[in-house]
Amino acid sequence: MKPKDFIKTLQRKVAFTAVGPSALRGQGKGVLRASQDFLAQMSLARVPKASAKKFQHWLDRQTELLLNSLPIKNRPWGAARKAINLFLRDALYNKYLSEQFKLQSIEFWLEVPLDSVVAKGLRLKSNRGELPLWPGLKNLEANVSEVFQAFASKQANLKEFARVHLDMYLWLDNR
Repeated sequence: MKPKDFIKTLQRKVAFTAVGPSALRGQGKGVLRASQDFLAQMSLARVPKASAKKFQHWLDRQTELLLNSLPIKNRPWGAARKAINLFLRDALYNKYLSEQFKLQSIEFWLEVPLDSVVAKGLRLKSNRGELPLWPGLKNLEANVSEVFQAFASKQANLKEFARVHLDMYLWLDNR
């Protein structure tokens, strides 16, 4: 039998391990801790599972909420989105969280967490001009992220798995 607060405690641990210091290095004072705290409190029970469109809207809203909770003036959209994507990926990979919140149903809607290593790996697989220059995590905006995510979807489809899993392959190949 699990303690009453097991799932809540497990979510907090996943939030802190999925988004470690190297994930948000250089994003600003307090960004790491604020992101981890936000993710630890995120309601995984409210993740939309009815459609990709509803999930995307929810993901965009969570990104805005996280940005609003950061203790800095600039709004590093790329850092916020990466933190959420890392957390959701690791929550999917965690047996207990995935089962509790039925995260398998959103696996193919999850984004690959973008950073310079993943962007480099995607660029190496792209044709000239197919992807924009990587602006850096601090300067990444939604429109550029969408282009990388669309290309990541094509690459993942070729391998017959969800794009969220590309992170593992690209990270290992390009470190």
